[in-house]
Amino acid sequence: MNSDTLLQIVQKGFRVTLGATASLIETLQDPQRRDENLYRLRAELGQLTEEWAVKGEMTEQEARNFVDTILSQHAAQTNSSDTPNTPSSSSTATAAPPDVQLDLEELTAQIAAIRAELERLREQDSPS
Repeated sequence: MNSDTLLQIVQKGFRVTLGATASLIETLQDPQRRDENLYRLRAELGQLTEEWAVKGEMTEQEARNFVDTILSQHAAQTNSSDTPNTPSSSSTATAAPPDVQLDLEELTAQIAAIRAELERLREQDSPS
Protein backbone atom coordinates (compact mmCIF):
# COMPACT_ATOMS: atom_id res chain seq x y z
CA MET A 1 0.00 0.00 0.00
CA ASN A 2 1.29 3.41 -0.98
CA SER A 3 2.09 5.72 1.95
CA ASP A 4 0.14 8.55 0.27
CA THR A 5 -2.91 6.30 0.04
CA LEU A 6 -2.56 5.32 3.69
CA LEU A 7 -2.22 8.97 4.68
CA GLN A 8 -5.34 9.84 2.68
CA ILE A 9 -7.29 7.02 4.34
CA VAL A 10 -6.20 8.11 7.80
CA GLN A 11 -6.94 11.75 7.01
CA LYS A 12 -10.39 10.90 5.65
CA GLY A 13 -11.08 8.75 8.72
CA PHE A 14 -10.10 11.66 10.95
CA ARG A 15 -12.34 14.03 9.01
CA VAL A 16 -15.26 11.59 9.05
CA THR A 17 -14.86 11.25 12.80
CA LEU A 18 -14.60 15.01 13.25
CA GLY A 19 -17.64 15.62 11.06
CA ALA A 20 -19.61 12.93 12.88
CA THR A 21 -18.68 14.55 16.18
CA ALA A 22 -19.87 17.94 14.98
CA SER A 23 -23.12 16.38 13.72
CA LEU A 24 -23.57 14.54 17.00
CA ILE A 25 -23.21 17.75 18.98
CA GLU A 26 -25.74 19.51 16.72
CA THR A 27 -28.09 16.53 17.08
CA LEU A 28 -27.86 16.51 20.86
CA GLN A 29 -28.81 20.17 20.93
CA ASP A 30 -32.01 19.71 18.86
CA PRO A 31 -34.39 16.75 19.59
CA GLN A 32 -36.25 17.11 16.29
CA ARG A 33 -32.99 16.99 14.39
CA ARG A 34 -31.94 13.94 16.43
CA ASP A 35 -34.90 11.92 15.08
CA GLU A 36 -34.18 13.09 11.55
CA ASN A 37 -30.50 12.18 11.80
CA LEU A 38 -31.20 8.75 13.28
CA TYR A 39 -33.49 7.98 10.35
CA ARG A 40 -30.85 9.20 7.89
CA LEU A 41 -28.17 7.19 9.66
CA ARG A 42 -30.13 3.99 9.19
CA ALA A 43 -30.95 4.75 5.56
CA GLU A 44 -27.84 6.40 4.15
CA LEU A 45 -24.66 5.47 6.04
CA GLY A 46 -22.40 5.68 2.98
CA GLN A 47 -23.62 9.09 1.95
CA LEU A 48 -23.40 10.32 5.53
CA THR A 49 -19.79 9.18 5.66
CA GLU A 50 -19.00 11.46 2.72
CA GLU A 51 -20.94 14.37 4.28
CA TRP A 52 -19.09 13.85 7.56
CA ALA A 53 -15.77 13.85 5.74
CA VAL A 54 -16.60 17.22 4.15
CA LYS A 55 -17.90 18.63 7.43
CA GLY A 56 -14.85 17.27 9.23
CA GLU A 57 -12.57 18.91 6.69
CA MET A 58 -14.26 22.27 7.30
CA THR A 59 -14.15 21.78 11.08
CA GLU A 60 -10.49 20.76 10.88
CA GLN A 61 -9.67 23.93 8.93
CA GLU A 62 -11.57 26.06 11.44
CA ALA A 63 -9.72 24.38 14.31
CA ARG A 64 -6.37 24.89 12.59
CA ASN A 65 -7.17 28.57 12.06
CA PHE A 66 -8.21 28.89 15.72
CA VAL A 67 -5.04 27.22 16.98
CA ASP A 68 -2.87 29.26 14.59
CA THR A 69 -4.53 32.45 15.85
CA ILE A 70 -3.92 31.52 19.48
CA LEU A 71 -0.31 30.55 18.78
CA SER A 72 0.37 33.77 16.88
CA GLN A 73 -1.20 35.81 19.70
CA HIS A 74 0.92 33.93 22.21
CA ALA A 75 4.04 34.52 20.12
CA ALA A 76 3.20 38.22 19.80
CA GLN A 77 2.72 38.49 23.56
CA THR A 78 5.99 36.66 24.17
CA ASN A 79 7.85 38.93 21.74
CA SER A 80 6.34 42.08 23.23
CA SER A 81 7.27 41.01 26.76
CA ASP A 82 10.92 40.68 25.65
CA THR A 83 11.20 44.45 25.07
CA PRO A 84 12.82 46.29 27.99
CA ASN A 85 10.10 48.91 28.78
CA THR A 86 7.09 46.59 28.53
CA PRO A 87 5.58 45.18 31.74
CA SER A 88 5.54 41.41 31.93
CA SER A 89 2.18 39.74 31.24
CA SER A 90 3.22 36.14 31.77
CA SER A 91 0.17 35.29 33.89
CA THR A 92 -2.24 36.14 31.05
CA ALA A 93 -0.04 34.60 28.35
CA THR A 94 0.10 31.22 30.09
CA ALA A 95 -3.61 31.08 31.00
CA ALA A 96 -4.96 30.29 27.51
CA PRO A 97 -2.79 27.34 26.38
CA PRO A 98 -3.77 24.99 29.26
CA ASP A 99 -7.45 25.66 28.51
CA VAL A 100 -6.86 24.93 24.85
CA GLN A 101 -4.97 21.76 25.78
CA LEU A 102 -7.88 20.61 27.98
CA ASP A 103 -10.35 21.33 25.16
CA LEU A 104 -8.22 19.34 22.72
CA GLU A 105 -7.99 16.42 25.14
CA GLU A 106 -11.77 16.49 25.65
CA LEU A 107 -12.41 16.56 21.91
CA THR A 108 -9.97 13.70 21.40
CA ALA A 109 -11.83 11.63 23.99
CA GLN A 110 -15.15 12.42 22.30
CA ILE A 111 -13.75 11.40 18.91
CA ALA A 112 -12.49 8.13 20.37
CA ALA A 113 -15.92 7.41 21.87
CA ILE A 114 -17.66 8.14 18.57
CA ARG A 115 -15.17 6.00 16.69
CA ALA A 116 -15.86 3.11 19.08
CA GLU A 117 -19.62 3.60 18.65
CA LEU A 118 -19.25 3.59 14.86
CA GLU A 119 -17.27 0.36 15.03
CA ARG A 120 -19.95 -1.16 17.25
CA LEU A 121 -22.64 -0.11 14.78
CA ARG A 122 -20.66 -1.52 11.85
CA GLU A 123 -20.30 -4.84 13.68
CA GLN A 124 -24.05 -4.94 14.32
CA ASP A 125 -24.86 -4.18 10.68
CA SER A 126 -22.35 -6.58 9.12
CA PRO A 127 -23.61 -10.15 8.51
CA SER A 128 -21.82 -12.68 10.72
